[in-house]
Amino acid sequence: MSFDIMEENKKHTVAGLFSGCGGLDLGFIQAGFEVVWANDFFKEAVDTYKQNIGNHIVLGDITKIPSSEIPNDFDILLGGFPCQGFSIANIKRSMKDERNFLYKEMLRIIKDKQPKYFVAENVKGLLSMQKGKVIEMIISDFQEIGYDVDYKLMKASEYGVPQHRERVVIIGNRLGLNNPFPKKTHGSEKGLQPFVTTKEAVGFLADVRIRDKKFDLNGTTILNHKARTNVHDEFWGRKHKVNQHDICDYLKEWRTKSGWSTKRVDEHFGYAHTAGHWFRKDNNSGSIPNPSDWWELKKLLGFDDKYDKQVTELELKPITFEQSLRINNWDAPSDTITATGPEIHPNKERRMSVRECAIIQTFPMDFEFVGSLGNMYKQIGNAVPVLMAKRIAEGIKKELDNQQYNDQQRNRRVREQVLK
Repeated sequence: MSFDIMEENKKHTVAGLFSGCGGLDLGFIQAGFEVVWANDFFKEAVDTYKQNIGNHIVLGDITKIPSSEIPNDFDILLGGFPCQGFSIANIKRSMKDERNFLYKEMLRIIKDKQPKYFVAENVKGLLSMQKGKVIEMIISDFQEIGYDVDYKLMKASEYGVPQHRERVVIIGNRLGLNNPFPKKTHGSEKGLQPFVTTKEAVGFLADVRIRDKKFDLNGTTILNHKARTNVHDEFWGRKHKVNQHDICDYLKEWRTKSGWSTKRVDEHFGYAHTAGHWFRKDNNSGSIPNPSDWWELKKLLGFDDKYDKQVTELELKPITFEQSLRINNWDAPSDTITATGPEIHPNKERRMSVRECAIIQTFPMDFEFVGSLGNMYKQIGNAVPVLMAKRIAEGIKKELDNQQYNDQQRNRRVREQVLK
């Protein structure tokens, strides 16, 4: 076999940080890449990865793994760096949260290994944290080590994933190539395919009894169709009845007195638009501040004690279906599959099963999760949807294939000139 043919058949290689159970890595594998090394410190996720993808994943804390123990000469570094500190679901998010700086481990590996491309993924809240300063800092850090960088907020449902999951994707390269983001294929706009609904994706399991062991269903082996059955639970809710319209009028009056604008309040709290809903009651889109935000708002606006008790006194209350049934959009893409716990199934008899959550995250049917039930849910909720990862990978592969072809043509011309 000639050298040229060998080069043309060579797969592009990938290394992964914070790989979890492997959603991002698997998407790249499906697009034709070879993963040569991966890492995570969540043992059960690593066990799942090994069982389904390969033994090249290393269990350990990346902050304690020197670059010398990581292979050289891979083409792409992937990294869904931990997002708890950045998440808009974390009201205590702060630049002081050490998890926010784990992306610097990714920066270290990129600087030391010089991959052609890198792909990083994080939650939507990253864009608004510290009024946009966090994303600016991250982009600047990657640019300083010689990479052209672009980022985009991607919605998984627009690429065929049956889930309205939004994630920030950052792509960088050092070759002067494009940082390709996939074009939308699904949506309500003309020329696009319709969104894939939750029912289309997992409806076939709706009336199938959950069980711990695998089983056959119409010729298909069903794995991990197990689920929590606690459809009633408790949560901390307000002890007293509160009228949002009354609170809205009250807060607007005190905001006017104080001279604070809604935008300034948002900036103070580090929110994108949340605070604006405290001063809005049209279309039932308003909201009431949670207790910690209420006390902080009181410091800013200086309002009296009229509603303090009603807003801030909490008690344990039973969860009703309407409050916890996040997948009530059976005929639309699912809401985001989270790591903290599965939503109640529309049949209201159980939670979504591990397999149903995995399907919504576009894991293959033969992908088997290991660990406790809670850990399985966590692995799936933390993962990048496999299909979205594949779409990202396909664009990068095209760029690298073109670059490789151009290099081969140039080398061939040089050899021909030498032979003359």
